[in-house]
Amino acid sequence: VQLQASGGGLVQVGGSLRLSCAASMRRFSSYQMGWFRQAPGKGREFVAAITWSGESTYYADSVKGRFTISRDNAKNTVYLQMNSLKPEDTAVYYCAADIRWGTVLAGTNMDYWGKGTLVTVSS
Repeated sequence: VQLQASGGGLVQVGGSLRLSCAASMRRFSSYQMGWFRQAPGKGREFVAAITWSGESTYYADSVKGRFTISRDNAKNTVYLQMNSLKPEDTAVYYCAADIRWGTVLAGTNMDYWGKGTLVTVSS
């Protein structure tokens, strides 16, 4: 099983990026999905999560109102639309999957983690 994040890059303050995470697991639609990030010299932190159906989402306070998580179960893909980017959003962004919603929110002991994609926001 693979989770492959893409879409990172260099963007100016106030700009936008859309990250994608393509999943290869069977029954992708059974998994809750999350985005996490790790800034240089810091620990990994939760960014956003979405339930298997896409009906419910949850965001870290630091990104609420600026980031939007979504998914397309027909394409086995989850997205993170990032708007109004700030320098403090600079980090490697990872997607992850787990059957359990609580586990995604906690960000530990996830079933699957993907390789990250680097987002750099320049001022």
